[in-house]
Amino acid sequence: MIIIKSPQEIDLMRESGRVTGYILKELGTLIKPGISTAEIDGFVEKTIRSKNMIPAFKGYNGFPASACVSVNEELVHGIPSKERILREGDIVSVDVGCTYKGYISDAARTYGVGAISPSAARLIKAAEDSFFEGLKYCKKGHRLGDVSHAIQEKAEGEGYSVIRDFVGHGVGQNMHEDPQIPNYGTEGRGPRLEQGMVFAIEPMIAEGTFEVEVLLNNWTVVTCDGKLSAHYENTVVITDGEPELLTL
Repeated sequence: MIIIKSPQEIDLMRESGRVTGYILKELGTLIKPGISTAEIDGFVEKTIRSKNMIPAFKGYNGFPASACVSVNEELVHGIPSKERILREGDIVSVDVGCTYKGYISDAARTYGVGAISPSAARLIKAAEDSFFEGLKYCKKGHRLGDVSHAIQEKAEGEGYSVIRDFVGHGVGQNMHEDPQIPNYGTEGRGPRLEQGMVFAIEPMIAEGTFEVEVLLNNWTVVTCDGKLSAHYENTVVITDGEPELLTL
């Protein structure tokens, strides 16, 4: 069942999303060669708690950190570590969630570390562009498949594969609510969008195969062929007009 949020609930998510968006913006300056993924996580947790909010990811199904920090071929759910030092030319995706008065916002960005290759920069931009292509259909009256189809068409049109095993989702008082939102699909299919629905829409794309596997830590997801992947996500509200991005 898709939960319709009241204006009061959306106000709380808007406040949570403001902090999530602020963190992701600041990480654009913080991330550079020589920093550890644990330092990124430390900044995320310190900032969330300084705003009297709770890191939504920490302890979620046992996840040990406040941010998922995934490097290069790591798609999602990378566990921060003091030993994992970012190097010039890496790309790193950071997924962040805040909880404010019981309501969650969820967003992610992929960053270049120092000077990156043109092909890596193009991949990062394609993930973002795919999100905004899908966003065009995040309007009352469209169907969920319209969003999924638009993301897939854009990503594959740029020459990238769309990950099948991980999807976007509804978000609110729970991190993962109905519906699941694949980044691929058929237009005209799925639930019709209504005002008050709130989604975490998150294209995940890769340079090579869409096939992925989970490492022995039972969290970190990597591309099976070791090629680069990118992730871009925002929390989106369906309104009576244009969609509202809570985490931008």
